[in-house]
Parts: sequence; C-alpha cells; structure tokens
Amino acid sequence: MSCNVGGIERAARVLVGLALIGLAYFQVLTGGWDTLAYIVGGVALVTGFVGYCPAWAVFRINTCAPKPAKAGNTSH
Repeated sequence: MSCNVGGIERAARVLVGLALIGLAYFQVLTGGWDTLAYIVGGVALVTGFVGYCPAWAVFRINTCAPKPAKAGNTSH
C-alpha cells in the first residue's frame, strides 16, 4: 500500500473528518445525518492519517509528491 494522498490533502481530510465527527457528536446534525457524518468523517480521518485512499487507487489518482531519485543511481 503506497501513498496516494498528498500532504495538503491529508491535512484537509483530517480537518474535515474532525469537523464532521464533531458536528455529529455535538448533535448539530440529527435525523440520520449524524450517522452519515460519523461514517464520512471517520473515513476521511483514517485516509488522512494513513495517506492512502482506496477510491483514489481505483481511479488512479495520486496527489503525493514524487519521490526524489537516489544519489548514486547511475542507471538510465
């Protein structure tokens, strides 16, 4: 499982996840919306912390910065 969620997107996912979970926890959202907020917020939070999103993998989206080439690699 390689990284496919970049740094800014990871931070945004964590913030959105915390916000949605907070809205549900403090009963700002009710009537079924709270359950949806817990689920979507939890997924956003986990994918933000882990740095991998299965949906991005399906659509071959990668927002991670490319890894720099190693110094000593002479193969072309």
